[in-house]
Amino acid sequence: MFCTGHGTPLDHHNVPRDLRTIVRKAGLNDKEWTARELRHTFVSLLSDHGVSIEEISLLIGHDGTDTTERVYRHQLRPVLRSGARVMDAILHDVS
Repeated sequence: MFCTGHGTPLDHHNVPRDLRTIVRKAGLNDKEWTARELRHTFVSLLSDHGVSIEEISLLIGHDGTDTTERVYRHQLRPVLRSGARVMDAILHDVS
Protein backbone atom coordinates (compact mmCIF):
# COMPACT_ATOMS: atom_id res chain seq x y z
CA MET A 1 0.00 0.00 0.00
CA PHE A 2 1.20 3.50 -0.82
CA CYS A 3 0.80 6.32 1.66
CA THR A 4 0.58 10.10 1.57
CA GLY A 5 3.25 12.30 3.13
CA HIS A 6 1.18 12.18 6.33
CA GLY A 7 1.15 8.37 6.41
CA THR A 8 -2.51 7.98 5.45
CA PRO A 9 -3.53 5.64 2.61
CA LEU A 10 -3.66 7.11 -0.87
CA ASP A 11 -7.07 7.36 -2.45
CA HIS A 12 -8.34 8.53 -5.83
CA HIS A 13 -8.56 12.14 -4.59
CA ASN A 14 -4.84 12.41 -3.77
CA VAL A 15 -3.48 12.27 -7.32
CA PRO A 16 -5.53 15.13 -8.83
CA ARG A 17 -4.94 17.28 -5.74
CA ASP A 18 -1.19 16.65 -5.82
CA LEU A 19 -1.09 17.29 -9.56
CA ARG A 20 -2.84 20.65 -9.08
CA THR A 21 -0.22 21.59 -6.50
CA ILE A 22 2.64 20.64 -8.84
CA VAL A 23 1.06 22.52 -11.77
CA ARG A 24 0.61 25.67 -9.64
CA LYS A 25 4.21 25.47 -8.41
CA ALA A 26 5.31 25.30 -12.05
CA GLY A 27 3.49 28.59 -12.64
CA LEU A 28 0.73 27.06 -14.78
CA ASN A 29 -3.04 27.36 -14.51
CA ASP A 30 -4.27 24.26 -12.69
CA LYS A 31 -7.69 24.58 -14.35
CA GLU A 32 -6.11 24.22 -17.81
CA TRP A 33 -3.44 21.64 -17.06
CA THR A 34 -5.30 18.54 -15.90
CA ALA A 35 -3.93 15.00 -16.05
CA ARG A 36 -5.96 14.52 -19.23
CA GLU A 37 -4.49 17.65 -20.83
CA LEU A 38 -0.95 16.62 -19.88
CA ARG A 39 -1.51 13.17 -21.38
CA HIS A 40 -2.82 14.64 -24.65
CA THR A 41 0.13 17.05 -24.76
CA PHE A 42 2.51 14.12 -24.24
CA VAL A 43 0.94 12.25 -27.17
CA SER A 44 1.00 15.38 -29.36
CA LEU A 45 4.67 16.08 -28.69
CA LEU A 46 5.68 12.49 -29.40
CA SER A 47 3.62 12.43 -32.59
CA ASP A 48 4.99 15.79 -33.75
CA HIS A 49 8.50 14.39 -33.38
CA GLY A 50 7.85 11.29 -35.45
CA VAL A 51 7.36 8.66 -32.75
CA SER A 52 5.33 5.79 -34.19
CA ILE A 53 1.78 5.07 -33.10
CA GLU A 54 2.93 1.68 -31.81
CA GLU A 55 5.53 3.29 -29.54
CA ILE A 56 3.10 5.94 -28.31
CA SER A 57 0.55 3.21 -27.51
CA LEU A 58 3.10 1.37 -25.40
CA LEU A 59 4.24 4.52 -23.60
CA ILE A 60 0.71 5.50 -22.57
CA GLY A 61 -0.25 1.97 -21.53
CA HIS A 62 -2.58 0.86 -24.30
CA ASP A 63 -2.62 -2.82 -25.34
CA GLY A 64 -2.64 -1.87 -29.01
CA THR A 65 -2.98 1.03 -31.38
CA ASP A 66 -6.78 0.87 -31.81
CA THR A 67 -7.55 2.80 -28.62
CA THR A 68 -4.67 5.20 -29.19
CA GLU A 69 -5.82 5.99 -32.72
CA ARG A 70 -9.44 6.46 -31.64
CA VAL A 71 -8.79 8.64 -28.58
CA TYR A 72 -5.84 10.65 -29.89
CA ARG A 73 -6.57 10.87 -33.61
CA HIS A 74 -6.20 14.69 -33.64
CA GLN A 75 -2.82 14.48 -31.92
CA LEU A 76 -1.62 11.74 -34.28
CA ARG A 77 -2.17 13.63 -37.53
CA PRO A 78 1.54 14.42 -38.14
CA VAL A 79 2.45 10.72 -37.95
CA LEU A 80 -0.40 9.80 -40.25
CA ARG A 81 0.58 12.57 -42.69
CA SER A 82 4.20 11.45 -42.74
CA GLY A 83 3.05 7.91 -43.52
CA ALA A 84 0.92 9.25 -46.36
CA ARG A 85 3.91 11.19 -47.74
CA VAL A 86 6.06 8.06 -47.67
CA MET A 87 3.40 6.05 -49.47
CA ASP A 88 3.01 8.83 -52.02
CA ALA A 89 6.75 8.79 -52.67
CA ILE A 90 6.79 5.00 -52.99
CA LEU A 91 3.87 4.97 -55.40
CA HIS A 92 5.33 7.87 -57.37
CA ASP A 93 8.62 5.94 -57.79
CA VAL A 94 6.76 2.82 -58.98
CA SER A 95 4.82 4.60 -61.74
